Amino acid sequence: MTDDQATEGRSDEVDDLSGLADLTAAEASAFLTSVTEVASGSAPDTALPILTLALSQILVAGARLGAIQDVVPEQRFEPDATDDDADPLRTGLANVFAGIDDYVYVIDPITSSDRADGSVTNDLVDVAVALTHGLKHYAAGDKTEALWWWQFSYLSEWGDRAMTALRVLQSILAHLRLDADDEAVGEAEFDALHP
Repeated sequence: MTDDQATEGRSDEVDDLSGLADLTAAEASAFLTSVTEVASGSAPDTALPILTLALSQILVAGARLGAIQDVVPEQRFEPDATDDDADPLRTGLANVFAGIDDYVYVIDPITSSDRADGSVTNDLVDVAVALTHGLKHYAAGDKTEALWWWQFSYLSEWGDRAMTALRVLQSILAHLRLDADDEAVGEAEFDALHP
């Protein structure tokens, strides 16, 4: 391989990572918009479907990050970042999920059967904070650092939190749609068949 071919190969890889960073940033922004909208309480009837869709989409972005080789940032350390105040988001989501926020989950299904308590609100906030941190790097023009952060935090934290929250939301939706009173279901079927 010549030096020109090696340089061209690295250039293609950088272009691919740049495109992936752009795509991930757009998906992270869409997720944050959806979660913020739900937390505002402006559309409580659509909160569960919106969050189910938003979590599904961001998990696709995470799976894409998990499927590529490790992203290596140019700098080997990251300066301390200022954390955004996530309390307003947490409070808004806690209001939306009042009474259905808490759940139990298996911590690591591969290594043990230990269980722990979880919270949909805390899961959503953890995902939002991790994605926001990556977006700060992206906005500063450091796409490689942003990708590294999104990939690392997906594998170490937010992927698990998003997956667990999605499973809980799917369970809530299933109960809402399938646990209907038999008499009410019978009446609805009769009305549908005899207009």
